[in-house]
Amino acid sequence: MGFPRTENTTPGENVFVIAEIGKNFIQTEADQPVERYIENAKTLIDAAADAGADAAKFQTHTVEDEQLDTHIVSPHFQASDRYSWVKRNTEATPERFWREVQDHCHHRGILFCTTPMSRGALRKIIPLNPPFWKVSSADVQDHILLHAMLETRKPVIISTGMVSLIELDRVVATIGKQCPQLGVLYCVSQYPCPQEQFNLASITRFIHTYPDAVIGFSDHSIGPEASLAAVKLGARIIEKHFSLSRDLWGSDHKVSMTPAEMRSMVDAIRNRSFQDVNASPFLGDLNRELEGATNAYRPYFGKMLVAGRDLSAGSVLTEDAIYAMRPAMGASGMRSDALQKVLGKRIAKALHKYDPIASNILQ
Repeated sequence: MGFPRTENTTPGENVFVIAEIGKNFIQTEADQPVERYIENAKTLIDAAADAGADAAKFQTHTVEDEQLDTHIVSPHFQASDRYSWVKRNTEATPERFWREVQDHCHHRGILFCTTPMSRGALRKIIPLNPPFWKVSSADVQDHILLHAMLETRKPVIISTGMVSLIELDRVVATIGKQCPQLGVLYCVSQYPCPQEQFNLASITRFIHTYPDAVIGFSDHSIGPEASLAAVKLGARIIEKHFSLSRDLWGSDHKVSMTPAEMRSMVDAIRNRSFQDVNASPFLGDLNRELEGATNAYRPYFGKMLVAGRDLSAGSVLTEDAIYAMRPAMGASGMRSDALQKVLGKRIAKALHKYDPIASNILQ
């Protein structure tokens, strides 16, 4: 199975629209019972279905193998340090959360899908058998996560907001041959993204460079204009953050589309009025490097390789003994895309769980 709608040949009908609920079921600074988060999620699913979205997408966290316990605050959300925020998301979404959310999606006739942020998060969702996986911009180079995804033999969608063109080429070459279908979404990881930062000419470039992939756009701007311009240029997947209000508390509400805005955008796609949009303000330069090459969030959200358990000196590094964790900044661990250079090597000294795996300890 591929991505719904994208094999349709009718313009407007061939666009797969994803309402990115993410973690927008968290709406207050004070923690709430899991039951409240479930009800909030169901309300968002109802709103996404009523607005005509094809899929309701969430984000799945498992703090143990995603975020190191260090005090790092991302510039895009300063109300919480990263470890506390990921820990809260993990605790807010036990197994019953995911089962009830998926059941409600089925009840409303909208696809359930999610972005697992680590291998542990992926394993939590595998029993639910989602139709495909979404990889965040920050995790496109997490080879531990990618390897675990590929083992499921499901389609994969990746975002490109934190990679260079060369890095993207490597990822597409690595996973494109191993999954049933690959989606590549142009993305600028700014929250929100101003119009002048877009380079939608990259969509045209992707269509020609990756002919076997389904090309789309993960849009962090306010309003529908950039997404409609992307559809005009040939995007067949549109992903927009989705919330009941941009005034709610949390990391992503401020860059989200409201239900009325989502309904308006979906209508413009289906009735083909997107063809009247002036795409030129969003185009940029076909030959420009991806914004992700120098994205300011890479140090906060990039991952390094660490010991996934206590390891004695002389241990052989296997994939199950390694975690890829954020942040990559300020530590000596090898980048998560260096996994193949590490596997099968012995370590010269003992490592405690979460110690970085540095190149100078490999034998």
